[in-house]
Amino acid sequence: MSNVNRRDFLKLSGTSLIGMTLGGVTLRASAQEQVKLDDPTAKALQYTHESAIEGQACSNCMHIQGDAADWRPCALFPGKLVNNNGWCAAWSKKP
Repeated sequence: MSNVNRRDFLKLSGTSLIGMTLGGVTLRASAQEQVKLDDPTAKALQYTHESAIEGQACSNCMHIQGDAADWRPCALFPGKLVNNNGWCAAWSKKP
């Protein structure tokens, strides 16, 4: 009888651990902040929130990630969000 209780305990513990891990990942993903223009990486890449170059914007760059939204993650700015209308010197057309 005690094996059944132990088995149930292990199932519940494993499920709880997975839930807490996935929940932590979700919280970290939603805690991202927008890239500030005075960020050292943004300065080095000449990032701007509004592209001045016709046909080049973060929204059609190969480095942009995530679903279509006004602000999205970028591979060049880990943990930060860039504006869909933004631009930087590392812009490269999405294949």
